[in-house]
Amino acid sequence: MSSTYPSRPWDVHRLPSAAGRSFLVTGGNAGIGYFVAEQLAGTGAVVVLGSRDGAKASAAMASIRSRVPGARLRHLRLDLADLASVRTAADGLGLDRLDAVVHNAGVALDDPPRCTTKDGHELMFGVNHLGHVALTRALAPLLSAAPAARVVTVGSFAARSERLDPDDLQSARDYRPKRAYGRSKLAQMSFAFELDRRLRARGSTVLSLVAHPGGALDSLTPARPGVHAATRGSRLRGAPAGLLLQGKDRGAWPIVRAVLDPRVRGGQLWGPRAFGLRGAPELEPVRAHMTDPALAARLWDASCEAAGVEPDLALL
Repeated sequence: MSSTYPSRPWDVHRLPSAAGRSFLVTGGNAGIGYFVAEQLAGTGAVVVLGSRDGAKASAAMASIRSRVPGARLRHLRLDLADLASVRTAADGLGLDRLDAVVHNAGVALDDPPRCTTKDGHELMFGVNHLGHVALTRALAPLLSAAPAARVVTVGSFAARSERLDPDDLQSARDYRPKRAYGRSKLAQMSFAFELDRRLRARGSTVLSLVAHPGGALDSLTPARPGVHAATRGSRLRGAPAGLLLQGKDRGAWPIVRAVLDPRVRGGQLWGPRAFGLRGAPELEPVRAHMTDPALAARLWDASCEAAGVEPDLALL
């Protein structure tokens, strides 16, 4: 496949062909991740759904195939709460290269108590951030083997108002669920921007960038049998919110563009056009607290140590 596409405006309904390429979407069995996988499947690429639940992954793949005849799909059993299993995840892909990984899977808790992963890390920080750090390392040889691979981290609006405490990254001293979630997403985004800076410094062809879905609600999301039920009542209740927000199908648009658009560059942030909440994807400015060099360096070292990976992630 040609590495360039016609220079027409980006159209979310007319995605470029990605035949011959392969993508991994963590949490691809539900929510935003499902719609990212569905949309990418329509490009002819091999799409791997990373999920710890085989039954849910099978249901998601059946739904995608019902909408995308001939979709090339695989399931990778992936438990981001278990770092030992993440470190060997790439062995189950059966690929000789990976053109993009979408770090989408995540946990959001609303109530105490503070929970931990199998490795003893605060659950949201461990799954949302550390699991993806370990996965990036595990996938490094496959990403490096692709001509221009991308690591696309799915960010969140919740990160805008949060700040990281480098001395309490895992909320051990002061645990508040919503704040801990926002900080876990901020850690993901800050790490992704720092990753790209380091990749550029070493001349790597791998890009790291961030995309976020804006305000994506279940009530505005179209039904997908076996994956998401949309009742008439829920649609009616969600209709007023549609003036400002959108469904998860549209929330996937910035992420899909970050994976596919040849004009995308490393270190960028993509989100919905209208106030960062809804609409077609566009480039957004990156906020200063997400790229503070001193804080990013401390986060990098702490994250690699906690995830049990080399500080350079072995990316070439």
